[in-house]
Order: sequence, then C-alpha cells, then structure tokens
Amino acid sequence: MKVPAVALETAHLIDRLDRLARAREAAGELNPAQWEALRFIARANRFSRTPAALAEYVGSTRGTVSQTLIALEQKRHLTRRPSTRDGRSIELELTAAGERMLKDDPILLLAADLAQVDVTRLNAVAETLRGALHSLITRNGGRAFGACFTCRHFRKAANPAARTPHHCALLDEPLSEADSVAICVEQESR
Repeated sequence: MKVPAVALETAHLIDRLDRLARAREAAGELNPAQWEALRFIARANRFSRTPAALAEYVGSTRGTVSQTLIALEQKRHLTRRPSTRDGRSIELELTAAGERMLKDDPILLLAADLAQVDVTRLNAVAETLRGALHSLITRNGGRAFGACFTCRHFRKAANPAARTPHHCALLDEPLSEADSVAICVEQESR
C-alpha cells in the first residue's frame, strides 16, 4: 500500500508519542493498562462502566481486562458492584483514591504540550485523528464510544425542568448534563 510520506511520518509520530507517554505511565504505581482503565471509567457514562465495555473500548479480551480490574480494586482505585439496571452485569466506579490518581495522570503532560499549539491548528489535528480513529474502528468492526450528545438517540432538553433534563431514546433513560458529555458504548453517530 502506497501512502504519502507525511501520512507515514504522522503515524510514526503518533506511535512515538504513545510509547513515550506509556513509558512514563509504567514508571509509577500503575501500568499503562491500569491507567487506560481508570481513564475509561472516568469518561464513560453509567451504562458503559462495565468490564465488557472496557474490554471493547481498549480492544482487549475480557480476561485481560478482568486482571487489570482486580489489580485496580486491590489498589483501592475502583469498586465493582452488581448493576442496578439488570443485576447480572457489574458496574465499575472510581473511588476517591482513583479520582485523586487521575489528577496526576501522565497523559495530562502530553495534553499540556498540545495546549501550546494554536487552537485552530489543534482542532484540525483533533478532527483528523477522529477521522483516522473512525476508519480504524470501522475496519476492525468495533464501536465508536462517542459522547452521548453526538448520538442519534440523544434527546436534548427532553425534560428541561428535571434534574436529568436529557433523555436516551435507545435505553429509555434520563440523562444528566454530565451524562450528555460522557462516552457511551451504545453511541451511534447522527
């Protein structure tokens, strides 16, 4: 496959950034897989904070994810409890220690470096990376995990006076403002 030199260079830059960021992660209390799990749980909505959704998001097996979750639970960064919706699945919650850990997330250093770029250029890079991610997910048969408010099932201000003003038409569930910006395993682009 012939690709433009700049596309190949960009892919190499992304790969190197990832490796350097992960090397910093591995130098601390958590390994890169544990960091990724904490980040996912922090960003996911209440319907998506499950071991199965995490496995799908990171492109890993449920067994590997299970070992990661056991380690995070032993380190007291998360808790697992039976789902309040169906009782069969498990819901994951960050603990206060897990939330504190994320305040020192090594990825924040990379984000600070990126914040030095002109916002217009950064938006263009982000849009390009979103497109590349979409192509890769589609090719691999995965799910998008986009923000609720970008989903075709999202109903904005369905009940404006309520504490949970928005609504998910797919799951028939009320959504808070915080839910609306969280990532969801069920997200389908408009």
